[in-house]
Amino acid sequence: MELILESTELLSMPEAAQKILQQFDNVRIFVLSGNLGAGKTTLIKELCQQIGYSGNVSSPTFSIINEYGTDKKTIYHMDLYRLEDIHEALEIGIEEYLYSGSYCFIEWAEVIIPILPLPFVVIEINTVSECSRNIYVKKIEG
Repeated sequence: MELILESTELLSMPEAAQKILQQFDNVRIFVLSGNLGAGKTTLIKELCQQIGYSGNVSSPTFSIINEYGTDKKTIYHMDLYRLEDIHEALEIGIEEYLYSGSYCFIEWAEVIIPILPLPFVVIEINTVSECSRNIYVKKIEG
């Protein structure tokens, strides 16, 4: 299952987030890829808002994992850029988050791809211009 959102304006990220969550409503693991500044954290902020979180969303570059809570749901936002390998991810207990049943939005997930539970969704964000992105979304089922 795929979803392509071409020439998405940064101001249209709420609409993009809504479409992604509607299309993949039974998935809880989302892997985001794109260059620095492509809009991964911006899209995660919108995804969190669509789920019902209204607080501050910021990149967990130094903390590695941020936890956001709504009345009914827990959301984990991960930035694995600083992890060297899968062993470091296992040392921080990443599997507890991945298998929690909660939403997990993961930036720079390359080191943990082999241990991601199926299904998961890959969101690739490509910069078209300063204010425009192409977003390619694909469900990985095994």
